[in-house]
Amino acid sequence: MQALLIEYLPILIFLGVSLGIAIVFIGASLIVAKQKPDPEKLSAYECGFEAFDDTRGQFDVRFYLVAILFIIFDLEVAFLFPWAVSLGDIGLFGFWSMVVFLGILTVGFIYEWKKGALEWE
Repeated sequence: MQALLIEYLPILIFLGVSLGIAIVFIGASLIVAKQKPDPEKLSAYECGFEAFDDTRGQFDVRFYLVAILFIIFDLEVAFLFPWAVSLGDIGLFGFWSMVVFLGILTVGFIYEWKKGALEWE
């Protein structure tokens, strides 16, 4: 049992050192950095205007459809490059596997198209 625990000692040391470095960096930031927030720093960053409604409100379904659309095309591009590079090595099985994958992506794209996610208002 003790030999098994000795094997985890480097991981424990690594976690301790990384935790110590993180605490030192956060402490140094609090000591060195100027901690005087002004109205410009506290203003809305992302959208440019203050929140005017409850933050727990429901989102329009188009936001989710756009997210699904992004994932579909993002995955397609992410998997097409390695597949194209190794197509000579993986042979006919790899080719037909990618055809099935692209078929599934096409079904998702058609779903998005029918739901109107491509129509911007």
